Amino acid sequence: MKDNFERYDMKAPPVRTKWYLRPLTYILSAPDVKKHGCIITKTGTEGLKPPFVLLCNHNAFMDFKVATKAIFPWRANYVVAIDGFIGREKLLRNVGCICKRKFTNDTTLIRQLVRTVKNGDVAVIYPEARYSLCGTTAVLPESLGKLCKLLGVPVVTLICHGHHVNSPFWNLHDRGVKPTEAEFTLLYSAEELKKASPAEINEKLVKAFEYDDFAWQKERSIRITYEGRAEGLHKVLYQCPACKTEFKMSSKGTILKCSACGKKWNMTELGELEALSGETEFSHIPDWYEWERENVRAEVEAGTYSSGELPVRVDSLPNAKKFIPLGTGTLIHDMEGFRVKVTDRDGDEHEMVKTVPSMYSCHIEYEYLGKYGDCVDLNTLTDTWYTYPDPEKCDFSVTKMALATEELYFAHKR
Repeated sequence: MKDNFERYDMKAPPVRTKWYLRPLTYILSAPDVKKHGCIITKTGTEGLKPPFVLLCNHNAFMDFKVATKAIFPWRANYVVAIDGFIGREKLLRNVGCICKRKFTNDTTLIRQLVRTVKNGDVAVIYPEARYSLCGTTAVLPESLGKLCKLLGVPVVTLICHGHHVNSPFWNLHDRGVKPTEAEFTLLYSAEELKKASPAEINEKLVKAFEYDDFAWQKERSIRITYEGRAEGLHKVLYQCPACKTEFKMSSKGTILKCSACGKKWNMTELGELEALSGETEFSHIPDWYEWERENVRAEVEAGTYSSGELPVRVDSLPNAKKFIPLGTGTLIHDMEGFRVKVTDRDGDEHEMVKTVPSMYSCHIEYEYLGKYGDCVDLNTLTDTWYTYPDPEKCDFSVTKMALATEELYFAHKR
């Protein structure tokens, strides 16, 4: 298979939202925002006008709808991952979307954002670059402070609460959470930005992005009666805290279970976990997730972390038309980073290597599009590989790979 696929034109300048599409985006967003009774609290934004940078947290598709309401009727350009453009590139370009391949150092994107603010518009960025896995902050890029300084316009944050517990990444069913909340806050004026260093900006952004959706749910006593509310949670909580076994967790209804030792936990209507027998190791879901991170960190520090050699199939996404089956092969994620080798139907070999310093985090998917299974999304500036380990041939967790990617990068920086 010759690699002569058309590539997405990343250099095309951002399109200012067509005038006739601005009200349409609001109309399409309004019903869900109203359904969930979203309360937007504005702080320091009186008299605010574009251009400015809007940095948003990322838990569900509802984030985009709330952002649309918060900035209407201003024009905006939104940074969106390439898979969001599949089959609708023209439409997304015309509503102002800018394409990005996740977790790549893309100077073209910087030029696109400079153009956005020069046009006098809002640059909307989701710096976590993926949905949160358990309703808490994902890693922010170290370059964010420098980017804000370069753009030189006011910096505003939009932090939404309730979107994860309403429709978590591991089970997208809408649970009808109401009311949700959002904080629209001016973090820096243009003048304040001039006086701040990139490090100071990063520190303030990290503080602004602190959130915990499960704690928010409990504080507001929001009950979720959906009978399948725990289904899919084992994708995030892949290691049993009772017997320490990995990759043997399952979930059904409101029950999380370890098939290795048989222990079970019930997920309550308030989003907490209760062991059906014995000790409840972690009642707060993010605490369990951070315990898993600590265990991965210990492997990294010992120099023993490795996924082993996993059989995979790979789909390529060189452009926004459709996925192209690339072939089957192997994936290894270890102390050196990711190495994927694939052989296509013509017998040609393809390889993608992502070293530890090249990725501070990675994008994963659970049961992608409801039919493809769990995968790791690896990117170059010209291609995206959706890499699917075979669950019938190996034990694995893409969540562990995501945690390990971050911990390997942190160890490298140290």
